[in-house]
Amino acid sequence: MSRGLRQVAWGVLADPSFTIGELAKRTGVAPSAIRYYEELDLLPAAPKVSGKRRYDQAAVESVGVILFLRDVGFSLSEIKKFIASQSRSAGAWRDLARQKLIDLDERITQAKVAHVALEHALRCKHQNLLDCPNFAGALSARLAGKSLAEAHSH
Repeated sequence: MSRGLRQVAWGVLADPSFTIGELAKRTGVAPSAIRYYEELDLLPAAPKVSGKRRYDQAAVESVGVILFLRDVGFSLSEIKKFIASQSRSAGAWRDLARQKLIDLDERITQAKVAHVALEHALRCKHQNLLDCPNFAGALSARLAGKSLAEAHSH
């Protein structure tokens, strides 16, 4: 039996691998993104059969990992480090996950400050935000190098 083929119960040969289009359908990821993941070494390059990439179930799982990590806030470069950490040691990914939690906490704090600032802006009686003394004060503080949280202290 040739590599990549298996015999099914009734004796007919079936190819357990699938094309990039089929991988795209199984994962909901565009073929161009799959090719890009391969270029970035996030996804191992698929072997070619008759000039076409052929993927197996492991590729579906790998794309799933990429999607999950992206959804929880990892950038593609961070995902590459995360995947590479798996070969270094069983627990190396934990350090990356802990750092991502710290990053997410900072982003959550920034988003809360931004939310409050926008709520205040929407309650402002001035039609032009530049006419608002509170906005002018926050703008001056921000231009002086203060963070949004420091600039919008009320």
